Amino acid sequence: MRARIGIADTPREVELEIDDADAFVAMLEAAHSSKNAFIWVDAVDGKRVGIPVARLGFIELEPEHRVNVGFGT
Repeated sequence: MRARIGIADTPREVELEIDDADAFVAMLEAAHSSKNAFIWVDAVDGKRVGIPVARLGFIELEPEHRVNVGFGT
C-alpha cells in the first residue's frame, strides 16, 4: 500500500510504501495524541524523513498502484 503525507505550508509530499495500513494509522494517532514533535518514516526514495506532527497537512492511503491501460468497462 502506498501512503502520501502532505506537510502544511510546504509544496512537498512524502511518499511511503507501507505493509499494514491499520498499524500505520495507529502509529500516527499515537504520535498525535502523545504530543510527539516528529514522526520518522522511510520514504520511497530511500531517505529517512522526520515530519513534524503538528504540521501534518493530509495523509492519503491508496491500494497498490495500478496503471489502467486500454478501455475501461
